[in-house]
Amino acid sequence: MRAGSKYQHLVHHAGCPCHTPEVIRLNERLMQGVNRRSVLKAIIGAAAASTLASVPAFAQDGERAILFSNVRVFDGLSNALVEGHNVLVRGNRIEALVPVNEDIANVDVIDCGNRVLIPGLIDSHWHSLLCAIPMQTAMAAQVPYVHLVAANESEKTLMRGFTTVRDVGGPSFALKRAIDAGKAVGPRTYPSGAMISQTSGHGDFRMEYEIPASDQSNLSHAEEAGISSIANGVPQVLNRVREQLLLGASQIKIMTGGGVSSLYDPVPSLQFTPDEIRAAVQAATDWGTYVCTHVYTAKGIRRSIDNGVQCIEHGQLADEETVRMMLDKGIWWSIQPFLGGEFANPMSTDKQRGEQQMIAEGTRRCFEWAQKFNFERMVWGTDILFNPAKTETQGAQLARLSEWFSPADVLKLATSRSGELLALSGERNPYDGRLGVIEKGAFADMLLVDGNPLDNIALVANPDNFAVIMKDGRIFKNSLEG
Repeated sequence: MRAGSKYQHLVHHAGCPCHTPEVIRLNERLMQGVNRRSVLKAIIGAAAASTLASVPAFAQDGERAILFSNVRVFDGLSNALVEGHNVLVRGNRIEALVPVNEDIANVDVIDCGNRVLIPGLIDSHWHSLLCAIPMQTAMAAQVPYVHLVAANESEKTLMRGFTTVRDVGGPSFALKRAIDAGKAVGPRTYPSGAMISQTSGHGDFRMEYEIPASDQSNLSHAEEAGISSIANGVPQVLNRVREQLLLGASQIKIMTGGGVSSLYDPVPSLQFTPDEIRAAVQAATDWGTYVCTHVYTAKGIRRSIDNGVQCIEHGQLADEETVRMMLDKGIWWSIQPFLGGEFANPMSTDKQRGEQQMIAEGTRRCFEWAQKFNFERMVWGTDILFNPAKTETQGAQLARLSEWFSPADVLKLATSRSGELLALSGERNPYDGRLGVIEKGAFADMLLVDGNPLDNIALVANPDNFAVIMKDGRIFKNSLEG
């Protein structure tokens, strides 16, 4: 690349300070002939780093412990409230459930007024980068804009009471890092990174005019952004999985069936061969973690399980025999309330809307089977996708499950059950502690509810009902003050 080209000009007008050391080094690399794609990625990284550096870190809580007194506790495990105990938090952990008659010195006391303390909620199927931005924007916008929208939404997610999310598709690594470092506000994040898809699969977002692709050096915008990664054949699957592990994936997400929102693949289509699925599982297992997969149909679920996948995402078109198979083999089932109506992701064609209705009917059947078989490895997530108007329904979608489950079981789906699934990431678990429960040693992620959600699960639908929101021992909301 010659000096004085338009790319040199771009470096000097990339929207960040022109004479930072990062930009000067980029300019030098550009003059030396580094390829365009690497330079542009580096510019984006420098801009993001400059932006994050300007955000002050949040002040750490003091050394004094916090005591939640005059409180009733849903611990995430029991069907009834725990009474007669206060909850002691020190640092970012729950130190103990203390009998009410035991005096604790040198603590800051929060008088809960007989409210109910519950674990922070967990959304086990979330897309931090893709939930609050329209699809057309996500596919066409500059990557930094997508990340800035996601950072804004991450704070709203936490303030809805969701202290942890399992991100199953999208480049959430930088956002996670910023949140963990106190440079941004948001939930704990278990990132999968790019959704790994075959050509024509559910993660192939290319336009028709981009086909054929001669080789992997010509990446689509979605691949460049880290939203998806296309792999065909065992060597490419191994490479793509290992790339996401390198970037920090806590689990791997692949696509073994068709989807409603994608442009090309029919919902019943089978994606990835058995050898390709086994390759993804082997690469993840070698790094101490697991593979989850997007799939709806019974045939696709069985192929996935037969080749080592440990968690089914969706699965609403399963049959009863396949549900029994999942139960017998100890497979995790991450299901979403795809029931149509007000919570549905927007669809643009009659075909997509017809498929959406078919999946809504399957969702109801699956909830009935889960109740019938006491499916203890079922968790819940929203999968809000490209739908900024609906992110605020996150809690309402959880409450909707009361049509099939008791309030205690609804809460367990989004607390202790989801916490168990997160622990499946094993050696790749980014957080060394238990989530989704209120017990000694667990992370201090908790919500204080105005009212009793075991009597009225609809309370979780409205964040105004959360008097206190605590994550990692830090209080992000306290309406009891003043």
